Amino acid sequence: MKKKDKNIKEEFLFGKRNYIIMLVGLAVIALGFILMSGGGSDDPNVFNEEIYNVRRIRIAPTLVLIGFAIEIYAIFSKSKK
Repeated sequence: MKKKDKNIKEEFLFGKRNYIIMLVGLAVIALGFILMSGGGSDDPNVFNEEIYNVRRIRIAPTLVLIGFAIEIYAIFSKSKK
């Protein structure tokens, strides 16, 4: 039994290429959330229009969705072994 255990090669679920693509997707998602942050007001009685700028309403959510699409691609793409 011990000889068979030594001959079994441990394989990861995905290949190296898949993990690299996943890391890129995570970086894009993180960038989207970073761009989405901020814009609040220190005083709760004062409304800050900065929360409705293009970066927080259009660009950041788009980056998050692109990041999720990259993650899906990384999961479904075949690894080159």
